[in-house]
Amino acid sequence: MSRLKLATVWLDGCSGCHMSLLDIDAAIIDVAGKADLVYGPLVDAQEFPEGVDVTLVEGAVSSQEDLKKLQKIRSRTRTLVALGDCAVTSNVSAMRNGLPVQKMLQSIYVEGVEESKGVPTDGVPALLAQARPVREFVKVDLHVPGCPPAAKAILSVLGDLLAGRKPDSSAKLKFG
Repeated sequence: MSRLKLATVWLDGCSGCHMSLLDIDAAIIDVAGKADLVYGPLVDAQEFPEGVDVTLVEGAVSSQEDLKKLQKIRSRTRTLVALGDCAVTSNVSAMRNGLPVQKMLQSIYVEGVEESKGVPTDGVPALLAQARPVREFVKVDLHVPGCPPAAKAILSVLGDLLAGRKPDSSAKLKFG
């Protein structure tokens, strides 16, 4: 059996889902024995590769950069997993959705500071009008809710995917 290509992506989130992934502890050795981690925050890959078998996407889609990255990832991934409540529902990232983007930025970077007032633009991606869940932009094959998902749930899903099985997440996963 050939090794699967596994990728992880961090969009607009807190990295808690990646921390929960690392919390699978010694089981990460079993995962590493069945898959090559080809992209993610812990890998020095600059470009998302072609032919990825499984991608775990953490975080909501909040900027033009997130959207462009997500669309490329979807086109290069066989099984896309929305990992965590931000990716599944937009969760905490969506707390800004009640404010127009320019008003929010003005409040944070001009009204909320004493020095160096001004909304940054250099190297800062343009925000979308609202932070939205991954499924609103691309096809998602599996949702793994939780804030963050329990390490045991992530390991169960990964184990099934790496064994070529479709995970039955109905009894193992929950929001919250």
